[in-house]
Amino acid sequence: MALTLGLAACGNDGGTKPADGGSSAAASGTVKIGFMGDLTGSNAGIVIPPRNGAKLAIDEYNKTNPPVKIELVPYDSQGDASKAVALAQQAIKSDKIVGLVGPAFSGESAQVAPVLEEAEIPSVTASATNTNLAANGWKFWHRILPNDSVQGPGIADFIAGAAAAKTVFVIDDKSEYGKPLADAVRTQLGTKAVKVTNDSLDPAESDFSSVVNKVAASKPDAIFFGGYYAAGGNLLKQLRDKGVKDAKFFSGDGSLDKGLIDGAGAANAEGALVGCPCYIATPDVADAKVKTFADSYKAAYNTDPAIYAAEGYDAATVFVEAVKAGNTTTDKINEFLKTVDLGGVSKHVKFGANGEVEAKDIYIYQVKGGAITLLGKAAEAKLG
Repeated sequence: MALTLGLAACGNDGGTKPADGGSSAAASGTVKIGFMGDLTGSNAGIVIPPRNGAKLAIDEYNKTNPPVKIELVPYDSQGDASKAVALAQQAIKSDKIVGLVGPAFSGESAQVAPVLEEAEIPSVTASATNTNLAANGWKFWHRILPNDSVQGPGIADFIAGAAAAKTVFVIDDKSEYGKPLADAVRTQLGTKAVKVTNDSLDPAESDFSSVVNKVAASKPDAIFFGGYYAAGGNLLKQLRDKGVKDAKFFSGDGSLDKGLIDGAGAANAEGALVGCPCYIATPDVADAKVKTFADSYKAAYNTDPAIYAAEGYDAATVFVEAVKAGNTTTDKINEFLKTVDLGGVSKHVKFGANGEVEAKDIYIYQVKGGAITLLGKAAEAKLG
C-alpha cells in the first residue's frame, strides 16, 4: 500500500542525511509520498482501492492550496518482492522519497522494510497483515490495520461460533501472507470443539484437484482458504464443481474482492464468507465522516469504496497531518507518526511502539446476490 521538498529539504538523499539530520525544510514547495503495491497484477483488485483512497486524501489536501503540496508517486510492484525492492531503491535514490504508503502485501513488505529502515524512510502499510512484520524492531515501519494474529482468531471464532462448524478443512497457499493466516485459524480452531484437516496448494497452478478431492472426501462443515482471491475464486469453483456444495467457504482479507466472485462464478460464490481487519465504507452509514468519505470516493472514481480504500485514505492522512504540522523530512515525519492520535475513516488511528495500530476490530463479509455485503464485526455478526 515520498516526501521531498524540491531537492533541498529531504531527510534522505540516496541514503545520506543532510548535515542537520534532516530537520531543515523550505517553507514552501512540493513533497512526495510514494504508494507501493500490485497495481496491474493478478491481485491488483485489493490494492487499487487503497491507492485510490490515498490519492483522494492527498487531492483533498492539495485543493486547500497549502504552502507545501504533496505529490503521490505510484510504484507498481505487481506483488513481486524482488520488483518491490528495486522500486524501493529507485524511490529512495532517484525520487528522493521521505515517506511511503505500503507496501501492500506481506511478502514484499518483509523485503522492502529493511531497505526503508536503512534509509530511515517512514512507511505506513494499509493492507499487509503478516504478524511477524511487527517483530523486527523496525523504527520507521507502521501498519494501519490489525495483524493476522488478530484476524485469524477472529475468523476462527466466527466459524466455530456463528457458523457452528464442527469439522473444518483449512487450506493455505504457502505464501508469507496465506500460510501464517491459515495457521492462526488452525491454532484458534484447535482451542474449540472442532476437527481440523489441513492442506496446501500452489496458487501458480490452475488445477487444484488434489486438494479438492481431499476436501470432497472429508465432507467438512466449513472450508477456510488462506490466500488471495485469484486462487480463492478458482478453488471455490473447483470445489463446487466437484460437488462440495454444503460446506461454507471462508477466506481472509486477501479474498475480499469481486475477483473472488468472478473467478468462482456468481452461483458458486453465493454465500461465501470473508473476514477482514478492514471496514468498507458505504454512503448509507450514519457516521458523517464515513459518509463524506464514501460520497467523495464515489464522486472521484465512479465506484463505491472497496477493500482497504478507507485504510489507504487514513494512511495517507497521517502523512498529510505530518506535513500540515510542518514536518517535511524523514526524521521529523517519523517522530510525528509516534504522536498520531486521530479519528480516521476506518478506525481510530494511534500507533504502538512497534508500529502496530491499537484498534483491533475484525469484520465479516458475505457474498449475497453477487455482491459483497457487510455482516458486521466478527464478535457480533450473525449468518442470515
